[in-house]
Amino acid sequence: MALKRSGDIDVSGDMASDKKKKQVRVWVDGCFDMVHFGHANAIRQAKKMGDYLVVGVHSDEEIAKHKGPPVFKQEERYKMVRAIKWVDEVVEAAPYVTSLETLDEYNCDFCVHGDDITTTADGTDSYHIVKAAKRYKECKRTAGVSTTDLVGRMLLVTKNHHKPDEESVEKADVSDIGQSSCGHSPYTGVSQFLQTTNKIMQFSEGKEPKKTDRIVYVAGAFDLFNVGHLDFLEKAAKEGDFVIVGLHTDSVVNRYKGANYPIMNLNERVLGVLACKYVSEVVIGAPYDVTNDLMEHFKVDTVCHGMTPVMPAEDGSDPYAVPKKCGKFKTLDSNNELTTRMIIERIIAHRLQYQLRNKKKSEKELMIMEALTKNNVEK
Repeated sequence: MALKRSGDIDVSGDMASDKKKKQVRVWVDGCFDMVHFGHANAIRQAKKMGDYLVVGVHSDEEIAKHKGPPVFKQEERYKMVRAIKWVDEVVEAAPYVTSLETLDEYNCDFCVHGDDITTTADGTDSYHIVKAAKRYKECKRTAGVSTTDLVGRMLLVTKNHHKPDEESVEKADVSDIGQSSCGHSPYTGVSQFLQTTNKIMQFSEGKEPKKTDRIVYVAGAFDLFNVGHLDFLEKAAKEGDFVIVGLHTDSVVNRYKGANYPIMNLNERVLGVLACKYVSEVVIGAPYDVTNDLMEHFKVDTVCHGMTPVMPAEDGSDPYAVPKKCGKFKTLDSNNELTTRMIIERIIAHRLQYQLRNKKKSEKELMIMEALTKNNVEK
C-alpha cells in the first residue's frame, strides 16, 4: 500500500480521518435589504447544508448599479445579517456576481441561493459562474414575502396585508407599486404569507429556560424588524438569560399606530423576531397590558421597554403598571433612534425611484420566465 510521508511517519490513516471530519463551509450572498423572514429562511436552509455559514452582503453601490437604491444602508444590513442566529460569518461588500475566487478565498465548498431569479443590470444570471463549475445548490424560496412587496405596502396606505381574520381589511389596486402591466411575477408580486406550525418550529430553538435563568420580557409591534429593534434586544439580553418577546396583534398595533400599521402582519413578524439571536421565545398575540398573570406564567424577572412613548391601554391605564408596582420594570436606551416610521419616510421620500425599481424588476423576471418556458417547450 502506498504511503503518504511526513518524515518517517505513516499519516495515511490520520489524513483519511481528517477528510471525513472536514468542515463543510457554505457561502450565501445577497442584498438582504429590509432583512425579512424570507432572507432568514434562506440562510437557515443554507446552514443545514453544511457546518459553517459565510454570508456575503452587497454594498449600496453594487445594489444601486444592478437593482436600484436599497432601503437599508449597508452598515445597517451588515449588522442585521450578523444578528441572524444561523450566521457564522459576514463578508461585507461582497461582489454582486458570485465567483469561484470568492468561494475559494473564504474556503467555501459551494454557494446556495433560492430558486428565484437573480440577474445583473444587463440580465446576466448572477450565479452563472458557480453553476457552470457545479458549486451551486438551491434552497426553496419562502413564498409570500419579498422586499418589493413590503415596499409596495408602504406606498399603498391600506390594511389588506393584515391577518384575514381581523377587521379593517381593505381591497387595494396594486398596479401603482410597480407591477408590470403585461403580467405578474411570482417573485416581485407575492401572495399572502400562510403561517404553519412547522415553519415556527424551524425558526424556534425550542429551548426552555433553566431554573436559574433570569427571564426578561419585552413587548411591542416589532414591525419591519430593523437595527433599532436589534440594538434594543441586544440591550435587553444583557438584563437576563432568557428573552421573551410579546408580539401584539395587528388590530392592537393598528390601534396605537394608526394608518396601515403594522406593515408586516403578526404571522410575518413572529418569524422575523424568532430569527434574531438575542430572542429565546415569542408570545404570539401578547396582551397589550403586562398583567400579573402574564408575569407569573412566564416567571418574569424584568420587563423592559425602550425610549419610545407608551400609549395608554384602551381604558386609559398604564399597560406597564403591574411590573412598575413590583419594581420589575426598566427603561432601556438602545442609543438607536431608527423607527419603522423613519423607514417608511425613506420610501416615501424616494417614491418614484422605488416604483420604477419595482416595475423594472417585475418586467425583467417575467421576460426571463418567458424565455425559460419557451426553451423548455422547444426541448
